Amino acid sequence: MASRASFPLARAVNVGAAAFSDKEKLRLRGGDSECSGRVEVWHEGTWGTVCDDSWSLAEAEVVCQQLGCGSALEAPGKAAFGPGNGSIWLDEVQCRGREPSLWACAATPWGQSDCKHEEDAGVRCSETPQLRLVDGGSRCAGRVEILHQHSWGTVCDFSWDLNDAHVVCRQMGCGEALNAVHEALFGEGSGPIWLDDLKCTGKESHVWKCPSLGWGQHHCTHKLDAGVICSGMARFVRLDGGGGPCSGRVEVNSGGGWIPVSDGNFTFPVAQVICAELGCGKAARVLGNLPFREDSEQVWVEEFQCKGQEPELWFCPRVPYPGGRCPQSGAVQVVCSETPQLRLVDGGSRCAGRVEILHQHSWGTVCHNSWDLNDANVVCRQMNCGVAFNALLYAQFGEGSGPIWLTDMACTGEEDSLWNCPALVWEKNNCGHSKDAGVICSGMVRFVHLVGGHGPCSGQVEVNSGGEWIPVSDGNFTLPTAQVICAELGCGKAASVLGNLPFREDSEQVWAEEFQCKGQELELWFCPRVPCPEGRCPHRGTVQVVCSGYTDVRLMKNGSSQCEGQVEMKTSGGWRTLCASHWNMANANVVCRQLGCGVAISTPKGAYFVEGGDEIWRDRFHCSGSESFLWNCPVTALGVPACAHGNTASVVCSGNQTQLLLQCNDSWSDPAGSAASEGHNANCSGDRQLRLVDGGSPCAGRVEILQQGSWGSICDDSWDLSDAHVVCRQLGCGVALEATISAHFGEGSGPIWLDEVNCTGEETHVWQCPSQGWGQHNCSHKDDAGVICSEFLALRLVSKDQECAGWLEVFYNNTWGSVCHRPMEAVTLSVICRQLGCGDSGTLDFLVPSREGSRPRWVDGIRCRETDTSLWQCPSEPWKHQSCPSNEEAHITCTGDLPQLRLVDGSSRCAGKVEILHQHSWGTVCGDSWDLKDSQVVCRQMGCGEAFNAWLYAQVEEGSRPIWLTQLACTGEEAYLWNCPSLGWGKNKCEPYDDAGVICSGIKYFLFFLSNFFFLNFLLWVVQNITNFLTYHIRHFDSSGL
Repeated sequence: MASRASFPLARAVNVGAAAFSDKEKLRLRGGDSECSGRVEVWHEGTWGTVCDDSWSLAEAEVVCQQLGCGSALEAPGKAAFGPGNGSIWLDEVQCRGREPSLWACAATPWGQSDCKHEEDAGVRCSETPQLRLVDGGSRCAGRVEILHQHSWGTVCDFSWDLNDAHVVCRQMGCGEALNAVHEALFGEGSGPIWLDDLKCTGKESHVWKCPSLGWGQHHCTHKLDAGVICSGMARFVRLDGGGGPCSGRVEVNSGGGWIPVSDGNFTFPVAQVICAELGCGKAARVLGNLPFREDSEQVWVEEFQCKGQEPELWFCPRVPYPGGRCPQSGAVQVVCSETPQLRLVDGGSRCAGRVEILHQHSWGTVCHNSWDLNDANVVCRQMNCGVAFNALLYAQFGEGSGPIWLTDMACTGEEDSLWNCPALVWEKNNCGHSKDAGVICSGMVRFVHLVGGHGPCSGQVEVNSGGEWIPVSDGNFTLPTAQVICAELGCGKAASVLGNLPFREDSEQVWAEEFQCKGQELELWFCPRVPCPEGRCPHRGTVQVVCSGYTDVRLMKNGSSQCEGQVEMKTSGGWRTLCASHWNMANANVVCRQLGCGVAISTPKGAYFVEGGDEIWRDRFHCSGSESFLWNCPVTALGVPACAHGNTASVVCSGNQTQLLLQCNDSWSDPAGSAASEGHNANCSGDRQLRLVDGGSPCAGRVEILQQGSWGSICDDSWDLSDAHVVCRQLGCGVALEATISAHFGEGSGPIWLDEVNCTGEETHVWQCPSQGWGQHNCSHKDDAGVICSEFLALRLVSKDQECAGWLEVFYNNTWGSVCHRPMEAVTLSVICRQLGCGDSGTLDFLVPSREGSRPRWVDGIRCRETDTSLWQCPSEPWKHQSCPSNEEAHITCTGDLPQLRLVDGSSRCAGKVEILHQHSWGTVCGDSWDLKDSQVVCRQMGCGEAFNAWLYAQVEEGSRPIWLTQLACTGEEAYLWNCPSLGWGKNKCEPYDDAGVICSGIKYFLFFLSNFFFLNFLLWVVQNITNFLTYHIRHFDSSGL
């Protein structure tokens, strides 16, 4: 403006130089750091502003250099950082950009200005001075260094005292100063000596705000470099909300709270530094655009410019964002490659021993410097081992090897992980392994269990988070992980892993790490783990593991394992020989395939028997032939007699005889009963397989044959007991009790392989019987044939009025009979009650009077094992018609969570979809085979009278709830629905069917309303049609002008 040009330009007088340095006469206010804001100068005892007339980058450059803030980025006017108050001291300032101070530039005389505070000048500089402590072993001890004008320099120790040191420690987030160190105790620095003769009060926020000689003004050498030792480290960065310490939102400690870092200009090298600092390996992923927790949440206003090699985020260069506003679309999240892991070694259990940490793919120890009970308590709690009894020093559990990862621990005892405690930087120590730290904890809390299955060796996988059990998802869950779990629980090997199971509650938390076991680890705790991306594991549901007491199988010939020989299985008791009784080609095929030995050629009984071995194992396997492992086959041991001397199971496998296999496969395309098929019977019978399906037992069900790679059924034309006898004998299930027709066990799918089967009863395989030939039939699956064999078993409790208490009876040889109670320990009672759906445990009732009447007392001496999932798998004495006196019949009472029944989605409690509460979850009943007899049991059990109708409800969503029972075959007289014959709890093939429902007579008022509702609807329909008729004709008359 012309009026302002009339002021004479002059150099400002350096007023007050004796009392203040240049730096203290200049400051920036209203910005987001000490290097951006409104320019203010000190004159005549007060602070005032500078007018923006003629204000440019040259003037801003002088201000930035004078304050040690690097170069000028912007020179905003018009009170960009808000209007000041008081005097406007300078106007029309004109610098060349190289002046040592702002008042060395030309300007109007002090206080002469025609501006208002809406024209206050400001600056934004390129660099904020930064502070670090070097060569002290941690970021909270060392030589004091300041980054100024793009160079790191030191501070001279003239006048250096605790007040100065307090400012440094607080600025670093390191607590209070313990010592103000002189004479380059932490070594001599290099570069400039930036500050000298500091006179801090101890209250300043930054050390460069303390009185001093000014930037670069000193009388020192690096032999006088100042240093500090602070009381403790406050962590500067963390990853939060990601399910573990090694993944989550990046947050930094402002000194007063944790503040998120934005995703604007956040780089991968920054993530690498963070992961390394936290002991989490390398950065795996950087994710942006995450929502802030609150719309008004404060965001860190500096950009980190790490190169990737810095030891901590604190040491990375930082620059303020322009205007204090971060360019961002949200918060940033980092996922690291490795979560540190903890273990205790050489203490005799996982809850005592030398403390070791897995970091950067190496196990290392912890130095015992400052090691105490607070540190030990963190270890014990992290290990789920209770509280610390002792914190041990001097390698009491032996010296470790590898790195010494941590030292000078200063835990409060409340941290969730040992590496979250204050300590010196990873691997920064002067310890030897003679100082390895150890702990003894109060006791072990199990880390993993299986829940909701048929015993402690099967069920949903849950891990102990320290306070609660959390389910593991089926995403990326592997068989080796299941093997480790089964071994840890003393349950042998994993027989199966099942996914896509519903969670108990919709909102249930899921374990946020993926286990990467190799299969040889002693416990699940010791398996490598990686956090799931974003703390969310991919899954379709929870995972279930079923373990087996059998751990290995081999064929032994002449003392070595080969592809032919005596069949031996390994259990917790060692290697056991299997009995040849009921051993067949389907079992042999599974063994050959499991051992990588091709297919079975023959099963010569006792051919490889060796005298002097252990007792022959009596467990009988009922394989279909398609199983991957022998222990995946159904097993029975109940009532099985001792094996005859030398009658051991043997198998001859094809090995690499591929030519023979091709011949076998070609021969089976011939029609059944032909000369070709009979000629290859001995060598090739394993290529075709037989099974019974949907009967709830290996010895009852729909007959199915595997032929040409497909399972198919048999038509019931001419089906009789002679045909059924062949099937039962072929499967090792005794003799036939019944030959069922008309899809008694449900309709099959796939081909119908045989029709008009006409066996004599003496054949060894059902496909040797005369028939119409493979695939020749005039049937549908409504005509599928089935059998019930003499070794079909069923279980029940007999009582007049109790659901889960009564006389224990077993169905054997087509007759119900009692079970004897000797010895019947807790494990056996638990297996029985689970099988009946009556809770997890039971007791024997010895005070109940003996029963009257005559009946078989089928079996005694039952001894179930932890791995047995049903009574049929439990060893016992052989079947006998009278195994014990009548006063030793078992009467048991089951306890625990009992099943419950309800009807939902109907108009009252007596109509609706059938649901059962079992294993803490409500589930449905499959509509397959659902009829009035089943409905009758439900209505009577609910106290709702007689069944009027057996309804079906469309399934809402596949997998949304368990389907507890399928293919019920009630007589209508059972007291409880789960006492009816079925496939068993949770065993179903219900995909094509609807859920079962009922309408009971107890809802007569509902039915009355329903009938009236239909009548009213009919009347409304009549009225509506009459109205439509009249409306049409009225319009017709109007349009014709009548």
